[in-house]
Amino acid sequence: MRSLGNILITGGASGLGAAVTTAVRKNGGRPLVIDRVEPEESVDFVRADLADTAAAERAVHELVGGADGRLDGVFTAAGTDACGPLDKVPTAKWENVIQVNLLGTVAVVRAALPSLRESNGTVVTCASTLGIKAVGDATAYCASKFGIVGFTRALAAETAGSIGVTLLIPGGMHTAFFDDRDEQYKPPPDAKLNQPSDVAEAVLFALRQPPGCEVREMVVCASVEGSWP
Repeated sequence: MRSLGNILITGGASGLGAAVTTAVRKNGGRPLVIDRVEPEESVDFVRADLADTAAAERAVHELVGGADGRLDGVFTAAGTDACGPLDKVPTAKWENVIQVNLLGTVAVVRAALPSLRESNGTVVTCASTLGIKAVGDATAYCASKFGIVGFTRALAAETAGSIGVTLLIPGGMHTAFFDDRDEQYKPPPDAKLNQPSDVAEAVLFALRQPPGCEVREMVVCASVEGSWP
């Protein structure tokens, strides 16, 4: 296992991103966080909305520049959702899901690639079990996460031998991600979901693989959750 070094984390102020931020610090790494809100932890931070891809790219360059130009890993945790039938979800909300989840991820990885090649670093993207299993009233989310699966697999083929690429496919977690949904789209109170801190350990496992050894894909979900298989 290699040391973590400087790890860029999108969505690092809450949910799984915050759990990975904490885990990176506890394991001797330096988290570099991009989010719309400031993290509770005192970390290197740039405020940006990933729906604005130019702002996302600028945030990457600013954080890497402030870390002496070195970047050892990237974890793209930032994500959003817009539940409902396709013809009922406002166009702007539907497209924002694609912009944040897919285009924002791509923008961050694109901006980070030169630094990652120098360090032979690792990218861990965050898809979802709904990136391999489609359900109704989630067309935007499924489209974005299926896109992450395809993007990550293509990126792994394109960059083989220069950087590490891991696709994380998590199931549901106990985070605030579901809080703003209508009740019909929330997990039931007795849902058995993963703790983000447990999933964060899987992310660190992928980030710490030695150069040339890669965890290509990981499905991490609660054993009794129904989103996979």
